[in-house]
Amino acid sequence: MTAWNADTEAGASESGSVTVVEGSSFCISSETGDISSDAGANGAFFQDTRIISRWILRINGSLREPLVAQRPQPFGATFVGRAKWPDGRFDSPLVVRQVRHIGPGLQDDIILENYSAEPVDCDIELLIDADQADLFDVKGGRTTQGAEATREVVDGSLVIEAARHGQRRGTSIRAAGAKAGTDGLRFRATVPARGKWATSVIVVPLVNGQAPADPFTEERLPRHREGVRRHRAWEENVPQVTVADSNLQQVLNRSQSDLGSLRIFDEHHPGREAVAAGAPWFMALFGRDSLLSSYMSLLVSPKLAAGTLQTLAGLQGTKVDPDSEEEPGRIPHEVRLGVTAGLSLGGAAYYGTADATPLFVGLLGELSRWGLSREIIHPLLPHADRALDWIEKYGDRDGDGFVEYQRPNDHGLVNQGWKDSWDGINFADGTIAEAPIALCEVQAYVYSAYIGRSLLARWDGDGDLEQHWADKAAALKTAFNEKFWLPDKGYFAVALDKDKRPVDACTSNMGHCLWTGIVDEDKAPSVVENLMSPQMFTGWGIRTLGSDMGAYNPVSYHNGSVWPHDSALVATGLMRYGFVEEARRVASGLIDAAEHFDGRLPELFCGFDRGEFAGPVPYPTACSPQAWAAAAPVQLMRVLLRFDPVYTHGVVHLAPILPDDMGDFQAANVLIDTSRITIRAHGTGGSIDGLPPGLKLLSQPRPPLAYAPNAHQPV
Repeated sequence: MTAWNADTEAGASESGSVTVVEGSSFCISSETGDISSDAGANGAFFQDTRIISRWILRINGSLREPLVAQRPQPFGATFVGRAKWPDGRFDSPLVVRQVRHIGPGLQDDIILENYSAEPVDCDIELLIDADQADLFDVKGGRTTQGAEATREVVDGSLVIEAARHGQRRGTSIRAAGAKAGTDGLRFRATVPARGKWATSVIVVPLVNGQAPADPFTEERLPRHREGVRRHRAWEENVPQVTVADSNLQQVLNRSQSDLGSLRIFDEHHPGREAVAAGAPWFMALFGRDSLLSSYMSLLVSPKLAAGTLQTLAGLQGTKVDPDSEEEPGRIPHEVRLGVTAGLSLGGAAYYGTADATPLFVGLLGELSRWGLSREIIHPLLPHADRALDWIEKYGDRDGDGFVEYQRPNDHGLVNQGWKDSWDGINFADGTIAEAPIALCEVQAYVYSAYIGRSLLARWDGDGDLEQHWADKAAALKTAFNEKFWLPDKGYFAVALDKDKRPVDACTSNMGHCLWTGIVDEDKAPSVVENLMSPQMFTGWGIRTLGSDMGAYNPVSYHNGSVWPHDSALVATGLMRYGFVEEARRVASGLIDAAEHFDGRLPELFCGFDRGEFAGPVPYPTACSPQAWAAAAPVQLMRVLLRFDPVYTHGVVHLAPILPDDMGDFQAANVLIDTSRITIRAHGTGGSIDGLPPGLKLLSQPRPPLAYAPNAHQPV
């Protein structure tokens, strides 16, 4: 088994663990701040490598008694405990503060505070190991194969390195006043009466002997780092949201903060921000996840979508490579920096996904609606056209007009849609579908790509090209509604299998089809009835698979659980087709669920009915924060506001349908084009201040289907 076909869900972490994250670096520790690889997935990670696997602080020969752990910022945590007095007495006046920052390495500031009237001599030891394990191996609970780590003291620093497959990964650890040994650092300190003793432990990752460009140092405070400045700038520039509903206020605040913490930056383009999939295990660029997350985050920051598109464009496929599944025009599924990923595929990017490529084009079309400048969009048009070429030449494997997937090797993902677990696509009786598989939502994304490219052509005044892609969209819509519709069941097949048989399970995937508008209007009521049935709607959200299906399991990853991003897109589709009350029920259910998760929706939760338990049942290994889960409440607010800029038509739609108990809503500092607007709403009334010139406010929802009623023009 290699990196890419390992279990797609997150590995288990120690219960009560504390995670800090910045960019692609993160650290998972116990609530005391200690790290032990015996606890499973704990460790500090840099470029998908575990640079710290053991970090045990002992004072006077004993562990600390934990008091509290706080995470005031995504990239930092403070652990407070009580240390034993040298004579071993329990009621000790010796308090330990450990202030941690993650980034291009790790910095732990250790402060001992003596609240007694006498000075105290302390023996302090920090036991350290760094197994240099690849993130894929840690996540999967496997032992990393290869050379044993070497440990030596170099100029007062402990250096631990391991060479595997031609790469050398290492960690350098130092602290002022420490005596370094091969197993860690030791200090002998005298803490004055009612005084303090402090040191800073600096961890510097090494890649082939080289430190990162901007490591932690003793000379500069952690809060002055570039990563901290970026997070502060994010908080200053995102919308200032105020809602009378305190739960919703907390949820939206947490969403904005989490999206900021999940940003990753290209060192060659430092001003370009993209969104990673989620912490801790997916702090990397994922084509599908990053595109959908940035789409759902447009109300917070269109720049996330622009940066994600620009970053993915730079990784777009140029050749045919069966190992990495790269193909000309294809958008990658996942980008990794660890040794195992590179060894598996001969590179850091893996392309095995059917949906990222059409989503790339669809999101670019959405950005034109949002009013992003031509200077951003025009350089991406050639990449959009190459993506459309991939859809026709490689995605449509058999020329039937639908995009299918089938891995060309034995190490790629078996399923290459968003439900990418090995058993994620099955028939109503539970039988696993066999590839090549054409997923219903992938065809919907292709439809959105055609509509988006037609819109972009209209923006450029190219009528022939506009009509070409509009005709392609119309033809696909006709074929889709013919081949995927199951008239005896009243819903769409989740897929067509290798024999073009409809895979007849009732799933949430068809809600994505409502979102893009590919569903014929006469079929929508039946689709909605099935999505909102007791078999699909739990009261908290939409199940991924109906409870009356053969493979249903409420505690599975994709066969009956609830994924907030999935349900949010279903709610968007419900609203698009005019099913207002149904959309509001789904949105309210998810917002209520978030309250039970301390204001932060997780990657997924179990699919039990709302009436069975007092709250939604957590899924054991769900990532949190997860980008598209963090973006889901933002998208739900856009749905409830019925807020849709259509810059290419010179209009902005705002037709709120907020629940009465939500009270007043205001979002200031929302970016449209280069203007900052303020949206206000209460119930069914709303207004916008600061609209840029040339935009007209329409107090009615965006037309529900893909074409304006008086023309064949995509909207």
